[in-house]
Amino acid sequence: MLHGERTENVPPASTLDRLSLVLDCFRSTPALSLTDLSRRTGIPRTSTRRMLEHLVRLGWLRRRGSEFELGDTLVEFGALSLHQNKFDRVVAPVLRELHLVTGHVVHLGILDGTDVVYLEKVGGQTAPNLLTRVGDRIPARSSTIGKILLATAPQSDDASADLRSETDRLRRLGIAFGTCAAGFSCIGVRIGSLGGAQAGLSVSGPTSQVKFDHRHAAPVRMAAAAIAQYLDFASVTRRPA
Repeated sequence: MLHGERTENVPPASTLDRLSLVLDCFRSTPALSLTDLSRRTGIPRTSTRRMLEHLVRLGWLRRRGSEFELGDTLVEFGALSLHQNKFDRVVAPVLRELHLVTGHVVHLGILDGTDVVYLEKVGGQTAPNLLTRVGDRIPARSSTIGKILLATAPQSDDASADLRSETDRLRRLGIAFGTCAAGFSCIGVRIGSLGGAQAGLSVSGPTSQVKFDHRHAAPVRMAAAAIAQYLDFASVTRRPA
């Protein structure tokens, strides 16, 4: 029996179940006709045609002559899911390792306009007074991640002399250091482009334990470089031949 072919005479009544049944037919066969899909699902031909037309409008299916195949929308969803799985397998362990090596809280964030949005936080239990959460949005100039990302972004012509001087200094150093909350110091490093947004990495810990020197900055730089290397590799593998 072909995969996706129903053994029951009565098709499901739910519209969502019917749509799922139609899409499931494409698991083993890349292209199917209206007749094929009606026969495999047990759904009347007229109802099948209406669903196919709707799926084509949504971009979930694509029509080629008398046959239908998966559309760009579903293919993109699959690619995004695969990328997210790889991100979880590759980047998350790097963040955990950085936390274990430093003993400090690790943040991964992206620059969104004039704000930084935190995408990941690791080790929060070690610093319960550091009240940051995934999804938090904070002014970029109040964040070490934001400072280093802004420093690598194009500067406006009306930027003050002090701001230009600070930007030049951060660009030369390639790292930002500062106070991120009362009693906490942070080290921030740029990673690179993540889904079109500039991403950065930071560690945050008690001021008495986080120093702005090579020994404390090196693990953050290495973690950022490892993630950047993965992002570069992922970008190359997704690039069309």
